[in-house]
Parts: sequence; C-alpha cells; structure tokens
Amino acid sequence: MGAVLLAISFSHLLNDMLQSLIPAIYPMLKARFGLSFGQIGAITLVNQLTASVLQPVVGHITDRRPMPYSLSAGMGFTLGGLLLLSRAENFAALLFAVAAVGIGSSIFHPESSRVARLASGGRHGMAQSVFQVGGNAGSALGPLLAAFIVTARDQGSGQGRIAWFGLAAVLGMVVLAAVGTWYACRLRMPAPKRQAAASGIGGGRVAFALGLLTVLMLSKFFYTASMGNYYTFFLINRFHVPVQTAQLSLFLFMAAFAAGTLLGGPVGDRIGRKRIIWVSIVGVLPFTLALPHLGFYGTLIDTVPIGLLLASAFPAIVVYAQELMPGRIGTVSGLMFGLAFGLGGLGAAGLGELADHTSIFVVFDLCSALPVLGMLAVFLPKR
Repeated sequence: MGAVLLAISFSHLLNDMLQSLIPAIYPMLKARFGLSFGQIGAITLVNQLTASVLQPVVGHITDRRPMPYSLSAGMGFTLGGLLLLSRAENFAALLFAVAAVGIGSSIFHPESSRVARLASGGRHGMAQSVFQVGGNAGSALGPLLAAFIVTARDQGSGQGRIAWFGLAAVLGMVVLAAVGTWYACRLRMPAPKRQAAASGIGGGRVAFALGLLTVLMLSKFFYTASMGNYYTFFLINRFHVPVQTAQLSLFLFMAAFAAGTLLGGPVGDRIGRKRIIWVSIVGVLPFTLALPHLGFYGTLIDTVPIGLLLASAFPAIVVYAQELMPGRIGTVSGLMFGLAFGLGGLGAAGLGELADHTSIFVVFDLCSALPVLGMLAVFLPKR
C-alpha cells in the first residue's frame, strides 16, 4: 500500500504542478495579451471554479459508484487544456484552455483523496499529509519550472513552450492508470461493515462543524490564492525585481507550504486534529500582518513561517471532516477541496478588480488579516 500512496502523491504533484503553472505565467500573459488585473482575476476565477465546482458532484457520484479510471481521464482533460493554452491567440481562448485544465483537477481530487485513505493503513492524518504534500510540492515546482522553461528566454516564444508540460500530463495518465487498476482490485474485495455514526456527533452538529471547517478552509485558500496569483506582482511593483526573481520567490513560499503540509498530518495524528488547527491559526497571524511592511529580504524570510504554519492545518481539517462523515469520503473531500477552492477563486477575481481600482499593496494589506477568520475554530465540537 505504501507504493500506492506514493504513486497517488506523485500524481497529485503532477496535477498541481500543471495547475500552478497558470498563475506562474501571468506576467508573461499580461504582457503578451495586454491584460488588466481584472482579466487576470477572471482567468483565476474560471480556472478555480472549474477546478472546484465539480468536485462535490464527482465525490457524490463516486461515493455511490466508484470510478477507478476516472483519475487517468481527468489528467487527459489537463493535457488538452495545456495544449490549447500553448496555442491560444485571444482572451477567450485563454479562458477556454484554463477551464479544461481546471476540469481535469476537479475530476482528480475526490477519487484520489479516497485512494489515499484506502492506502493509509489506518494512519489517516499521515496519509493525507503524504497525499497533500505531493500537491504542494507540485504547486512549488510550477513557478520554478515556469521561470526556467517558459519565461527564461524570449517571452514572445514562451507561450509555445507550455506544450512541453504536456509530457508531465501523459506521465500522470500512465501512473494513474496503474493506480486505477489497484483501486479496481481493491473494490472487488469484501468491504468491512461501515459504522453509520462513527463520529459520535448528531447530524445537526455534523452540518455545523462542516460549515465551520469550510470557513476555515476558505480563509486559508483565500490567502493562498492571494499569494499564488498576486505575490509575484507585489514583489515586482514594490521592489522592482525581475519576473524570474519573483517566480523564484514564489517557489520559496510554495516549498515552505509543502513542508508544512508534510508535518501537519503526522503531528495531528499525535496531538489531535483540533490542536494542530489552533497552532496553525494562532501562529500564522503575526507573520501575515507583518508581510506588507517588510523589506525585500524580510519579506522572503517571512513567507517561510507563513507557508509552514498555514499549510499545517490542511491535512487535519480534511481528516477531521472525513471522520465526521466516514461513509461519504468522496463527497466530503470534494467539499473541502472544491468548495473552498472555488470560493477562493471568487476572492482572487475580486482581489484583481480591487488591485485595478486601488493598488496591489492594498490587496496585501487586506489579505494580511484573513487568518483572523480561523478563530471560529473555537466552536468546533469535541470528538
């Protein structure tokens, strides 16, 4: 089972690497197509809505009828979107291409999260960390590879080089086909009897707790979206660094985010989900409030604890939600990843409009206080 967990984590790396490639090339697209920050926000909105709005639906369907090979099919959508993105000639074509990439991600996440839980050997927090850290590592690699492959040379030809990332999508399809075969064999095995109320919490309190967890995920996704989509512009406008330096700085934040995800699950297994959620919330706020007011090197250093602490709660939140509804793993995973991710996309679009009407600095001042929403965790029920 360890090999399956590593395979699904590696596939998550490939999926999220290709997803994060899109915001990493925003400076190039902005220059090539003369886009406004509002249009950048619209691209983010389309990508994140298509990458999220289908997730609860896919999860609900696969809870009733698992589809092992949908994982590979989802990566096929991503491949098609990348090829379209490399040839897009206008804003409408850009939107269509990023929508296809988003749909691929929306199909991937619910079933892959279920596979990670099946392959956990009972250590659900650890498995969720391994699974999610693959995605976080991919999100960190996207800007790094964009800096060296897409924008390192003449940006006029950089768009065509996006097609090379299609090779990663093909590799993902092969790996996920093998995972799908294992998953299909696992489904044919006799399943243990489920416990309908394993969480020990009534239905009304379960719905309330899921709502709180969604708000917590939303606050974190919203802040992460501001960093992923506008951090490079913040650095370029404030410190006048070149695009490649800004992309490498984004990689530093994403790498710290990946490390925080890897640590959060096992620590949550040991000290409890609710405690690690609180550590993340209380710990990150001073650093986010300080970020807009530091110098260049101070900003780079500050993003490391932000990434570590912000990400540490993600595995705990997802596993906490899955344990509230143990028979609806796909639906809950789709809700946690999808709804919060989609609402984060709405927020990113709004931030783009705000940046057009004010400045990118106002956006970061506003986002610095977002972790305050995490204080709602005090109302989470004891399990």
